[in-house]
Amino acid sequence: MPAVVAVLSAGAFALFRPHLIDDTFITLSYARNLAFHGHWGLIELGTSNTATSPLSVLVLGVLTFVVRNAVLAAGILYVLCQVVIAAGLRRVGDRAGLPSWFSPLAVVLLTVNPLLISSIGLEVEFGAAAVVALLVFAVERRPVLLGVAAGVLVLIRVDLVLLAVVIFVLRKRFWAGMGKSVLAALAVTVPWFAFSWVVLGSAVPDTLIIKTLQKSWGAYDFSNGPVLYEGEFPWATWLSFLPAALGALAFLVWLATLARRGPASAALLPFGALVPAGVVHYLAYSRLHVPPYHWYYGPSIVVTTIFLAAAVAALAGRAPVLARRAGGIPVALAAAALVVASVGNYVSTGLPRAFAPLMSNHTTTAQYEQIGAELGRLVGSGTVRSGGEIGVLAYSCGCSIVDLFDDRGAVGPAIEQRKAVTGELGKKLIDLNFEYFDYGVPSIKPEFALAPTRVGQPAPPNPLAHWRIASPWAGVQELYLVRADGA
Repeated sequence: MPAVVAVLSAGAFALFRPHLIDDTFITLSYARNLAFHGHWGLIELGTSNTATSPLSVLVLGVLTFVVRNAVLAAGILYVLCQVVIAAGLRRVGDRAGLPSWFSPLAVVLLTVNPLLISSIGLEVEFGAAAVVALLVFAVERRPVLLGVAAGVLVLIRVDLVLLAVVIFVLRKRFWAGMGKSVLAALAVTVPWFAFSWVVLGSAVPDTLIIKTLQKSWGAYDFSNGPVLYEGEFPWATWLSFLPAALGALAFLVWLATLARRGPASAALLPFGALVPAGVVHYLAYSRLHVPPYHWYYGPSIVVTTIFLAAAVAALAGRAPVLARRAGGIPVALAAAALVVASVGNYVSTGLPRAFAPLMSNHTTTAQYEQIGAELGRLVGSGTVRSGGEIGVLAYSCGCSIVDLFDDRGAVGPAIEQRKAVTGELGKKLIDLNFEYFDYGVPSIKPEFALAPTRVGQPAPPNPLAHWRIASPWAGVQELYLVRADGA
């Protein structure tokens, strides 16, 4: 099975590669700079700490050093994560007495989910693999490895500690071996956070400040973001969140029938913490009031979808004969229909797709790559102020695209801005996080700037270059390259 999963996942990544979203290339730029220059930053010009997933950068950096291509490294990591998910769920499923097709069903449901497809290259898939590993060691009562998996999860993305805590606590006799688990988790995480705190200037990446300052996109923040996406990408949005909703519903039904302790109910016990973990993560993000970047929903979708697959397998494979005929077969057919609908939605615009099923970028990855190459020829080693999106351009231009994500001198004022709207406890935590931050680093003064305008609006004076860009999300725009001083 692992070999089959690896081959199919490699094919899937090749299919998805043309529409890797812009933020993916922020991570890939960090990984490439680490691999080729031993430098932690989005651009070579200076150190930055806006990689939300330090472990992703470290692992991709090692892979990039070996294969000499960061995109290929992302594909390798994706395949490895798919194999870990499949093998881990097979292990838990066998222990729970679920049929052998449970793991393939879960992997397929995750693989075809439009939102998860749209998050490939980011840390969502890596986080999913770590969650599955955590689940395996929680079920098998292996406290040291459980702590290691929890530590890995936190290094993948610090907010994933919420999933680790809920899964840890909602185990039977969770306190058994807790000391070993905590020590193992600290042994994994403390070295990095100490290094990041002292050397990079912040223990938690600067994106915590950047994203919380953004707050919302108009009337939409994380809590109601799915409504925004439904208006732009209705089918993709429904097919992304429907498995999570069905997983949550299955969890409530399971709770209601748990007292009967039938074979189907008992089979779901190892997965019982997944839905509460997803709900806690969703509520925590809603409390932060951050913009509804689609990949933020990934962890909650992953854990609830895995529970859904387990519930389908339990009902169709472990319930009494009458229950299987009455409910199991229709539920299994519904899961199959969900897969077919997701695949149909993906291919509906033709292959290869230019855009991810869910996205908020302003043009295709291919066009940004073309613009990046042209920018490199036009500005050489010059610095260019971003026009709003930085990932693909920074990766492909060979020049320095500058904004808050890589200009450390601009982060200091952002920290002060965030403190001005934060309570006393929040200020103390921010001060602690940035205890070793160098506020004396000057802000980068770019020589050029990218200026986007709506079609029909006046062009900026003396443009050096011009491109027309378009996407389903942002519509048609004109993107101009101008001198930053307006000359």
